[in-house]
Amino acid sequence: MSFYRNGALLLAAFLLSAPASHAATKQDDPSKIDLAKLIECKTHDVASYYDFAMWLTGPDSAMAMKQLGLSEMPSPNPFLQEFKLSAPVTVFGRQTTKIVFVSNGILAVLDEPDPHPLAKTLGLTAAVDRPNKFLGDKEISSSKEQHENAYPALPTRISLNVLTVDNLPGKTLAGCRYSIG
Repeated sequence: MSFYRNGALLLAAFLLSAPASHAATKQDDPSKIDLAKLIECKTHDVASYYDFAMWLTGPDSAMAMKQLGLSEMPSPNPFLQEFKLSAPVTVFGRQTTKIVFVSNGILAVLDEPDPHPLAKTLGLTAAVDRPNKFLGDKEISSSKEQHENAYPALPTRISLNVLTVDNLPGKTLAGCRYSIG
């Protein structure tokens, strides 16, 4: 899987693999993660996301993709890894069968050409709002966590995002980013 191409994901996953104090939402078994809740920034923390990403891209990736019902799709955008789901997932009150991964998050691909109604419903602030580009963001949580293999403490941030991208015209991407560092 070409998802490995982003070194930041691997570095963050390595740092998070060390024992550390995680939020009470830490999911110990990445195969049990609720995909809809992961996309919606509900119940999961940064460490759970990176554990999930490593499970999905590591040695067990074929089993992970099969268990999740994912089929990788070609992507003209090197920053987005696109997948088709075998069964629809409902997120933000909408159904989709497509998701994308970015280096630090997972987003649903929604059949909505105008991102503004969803951004408003979710209470997101627009950082970029032009006719051909939208990026809305809302911080869900942030903290500084001390990890065994990192000094100093690393900032972590979970944010809800709504955006559009040129190579997916007529679509709105919505989901969660789990950042460290």
